[in-house]
Amino acid sequence: MMNITPTVKQLLIINIIFFIGSQIVGSQAYGLFSLYYFENPDFKIWQLLTHMFMHAPMPNFTHILFNMFALYSFGSLLENYWGGKKFLFFYISCGLGAALLHMGVNYYSFHEGLDTLIAQGFSQDEIMAVLNGKNNQELIKILNSPENSSFIESFFGTVVGASGAIYGLLVAFAFMFPDARLGLMFIPVPIKAKYFVTGLLLVDLFLGFKGNSLFGSGGTGVAHFAHLGGALVGFIMMWYWKKNSFNSNRWN
Repeated sequence: MMNITPTVKQLLIINIIFFIGSQIVGSQAYGLFSLYYFENPDFKIWQLLTHMFMHAPMPNFTHILFNMFALYSFGSLLENYWGGKKFLFFYISCGLGAALLHMGVNYYSFHEGLDTLIAQGFSQDEIMAVLNGKNNQELIKILNSPENSSFIESFFGTVVGASGAIYGLLVAFAFMFPDARLGLMFIPVPIKAKYFVTGLLLVDLFLGFKGNSLFGSGGTGVAHFAHLGGALVGFIMMWYWKKNSFNSNRWN
């Protein structure tokens, strides 16, 4: 097994500390460090960074487990090639890119729903007042209807997890080692990295636009566009570095 590189080790420790701390503190920690939509009064600028160190609460242990396993598996290899500073810059950039694309999609979804409600005769001030806790039974009933679920989720939903940054690492790995074969527990035949990562992104794109689970009618509870945002930033950075023959020694 590959040894854990220094920066990856520090990221693992920070994620574990955040996870254990958030289980002890509870909802207050999630309210403070999870990523809220930027027009929600609970949004704080530091959440753009802190959300990528938070993970789903217990009993959902698989969220942090899979992310940390991927960070160790792919991150250590990339840090060996790049060095710690360049790797950390890439990792954080992909996490921020994931947050920005997710919020951009939420902005579109929220304002599309807002325009629909305004067309029904409600003012923007009335709608925002209800979203911020004011009692208006007529409007509350309309907002709770199924057709407004995306509008409500865009405003109140939160994002946690390192997945956006992890997707950036996956893209970087496939970019550098496209023919490396990845063995997966649920697929008996090893798959080349370039096909595995492409397939994974296509599934996220499909589920992101479909808005629900592949095997059911409910929501996935997964920020698919955050995954795609991290992957997109990762691809752009890899393409730019390759095009400009980036010298990794600058970062050491």
